[in-house]
Amino acid sequence: MHSSTQHRARRALASVASATVLALLLAGCQASPDAASSAPVEGGTLTYASGDAEPSCLDPHVGGNYPQALLAGQFLDSLVSRDADGEIIPWLATEWSASEDRLSWEFTLRDDVTFTDGTPFNAEAVKVNVEHLKDPATESSTGYLALGKVESVEAVSDTVARFTLSAPDSALLESLSMPWLAIESPAGIARGMEENCQAPIGTGPFIVDEWVKQDHVSLVRNDDYNSPPADAKHDGKAYLEAIEWRFIPDSASRYAALQAGQVDVLDNAQPDTIASAEKTTTLAHLDAPRPGASNRIELNAGAAPFNDPAVREAFIRAVDVNDGIESLFFGSAERSYSPLSSVESAGYSDESLFGTDLDEANTLLDEAGWSEKDADGYRVKDGERLTLDFPVSTNQSIPAEQSLFEQIQATAKQAGFDVQLSLLDLSSWYGVLAENEYDLVSAPYTKVGPDVLRILYHSDGIVPAPSGYFANLSQVSDPQLDDLLTRASEISDNDERSDLYEQAQKIILEGFHILPLYDQQNHFLLSTEVKGTRSMPTVSTPTFYDTWLAGK
Repeated sequence: MHSSTQHRARRALASVASATVLALLLAGCQASPDAASSAPVEGGTLTYASGDAEPSCLDPHVGGNYPQALLAGQFLDSLVSRDADGEIIPWLATEWSASEDRLSWEFTLRDDVTFTDGTPFNAEAVKVNVEHLKDPATESSTGYLALGKVESVEAVSDTVARFTLSAPDSALLESLSMPWLAIESPAGIARGMEENCQAPIGTGPFIVDEWVKQDHVSLVRNDDYNSPPADAKHDGKAYLEAIEWRFIPDSASRYAALQAGQVDVLDNAQPDTIASAEKTTTLAHLDAPRPGASNRIELNAGAAPFNDPAVREAFIRAVDVNDGIESLFFGSAERSYSPLSSVESAGYSDESLFGTDLDEANTLLDEAGWSEKDADGYRVKDGERLTLDFPVSTNQSIPAEQSLFEQIQATAKQAGFDVQLSLLDLSSWYGVLAENEYDLVSAPYTKVGPDVLRILYHSDGIVPAPSGYFANLSQVSDPQLDDLLTRASEISDNDERSDLYEQAQKIILEGFHILPLYDQQNHFLLSTEVKGTRSMPTVSTPTFYDTWLAGK
């Protein structure tokens, strides 16, 4: 085997631990304020208030959405992780190497780790997990798509797992760092989906003790924990005894509970509450934008009217986004002009494509045959109104974002677009997408690295995953774009990859397939009594392994 990337165990990184806190801050994967101001205190229960949709299944292999990742990161470990500089670092795997043709990867595993049900962690467990993710019956989407090139895993020995690929995958390590591909107990998986959804079994610092649906998940400490990622700040068990993970959909109620000391941390912080919290001395703000794709509106080119590029361009020229972001987000979001998050170094943007120009929008619509207007001022063609269906998930968009969509609706009307906003719960929203009943959609998608472009914009992504979800919601199908994304996914040279990704992003932007908005928002508010919390440099979920409560 030829070694393409090889890392040593976490003790080799101890010498750089003192620099990591600064690196985290510079990279946007922030540690909580005053994290190093006092010695860690053991004990206590941290109460977390989530405004994200409550998962329908706690097993992140099933489906694979962000609320699952938030929780799973507390009780599941991954094979590898990323540090603040974006480098892949050891976790359950201590080193790895690729063959010359990069169709075979071998991972050397830790030999001292046990799942919390007593099952040993070994290469056979890795094999079972990959097979679980790739099994259509698991109904995986995020993990399934990330492992698309993995054909099989062989347990060479207890401590060596060999991955065989159908084609080189330059994003394999990035994919394996994500919580949707985290490692679960084979015995737990064998219980079946229903039981495993209720309480997945991992090797992580906490254990799922109880799930009271529509209320909370109770996590208790794994006192035998010994397998933190290589950039963790301590060894052994977590400082916290337990975490109570509450589901509080209403943002005002979450913030009131935080102010009253009833909860210690909340997510989905609203822009106005962020501004308010930053004026206090008792609350801290953790800003952790997600990697992968930017937050954007996809224009469905797979059906009329957006199968006409002139109509797509007219819509983008008609709408005004900047004023809404400035007035609604209180400085907590910066306008993006790229398909990729600002976290990704391979991002390419072109602001000139997204200037509001109502005259140009009107001209484009006239030339596209939408030259008449009805009594309400909307464009019509062959007796049909220029209507755009825009389903919005209330679980995935904060009120400020919904208000932004309403402003987009209003400015689009000036050019004659009839934008029909529909506020739906998550299940109904997925159903509408599956039936292809949308023209516009804002669909967050998180994946480590620029390979997210292949997932979202390669024509293969129009085909649904076993879960029924298809990632290419813009339904762009362009052979040149497919070729660029395929080649980028197979090339290991970073400069060559970046060039190919830049070309791909130009096609996406210049084809007016998306309307970029801003980075996918991750804003957490914490009591200043909460110390040592940081967001993982993988998909920006918080980790409470190094956290302690100063007031305990």
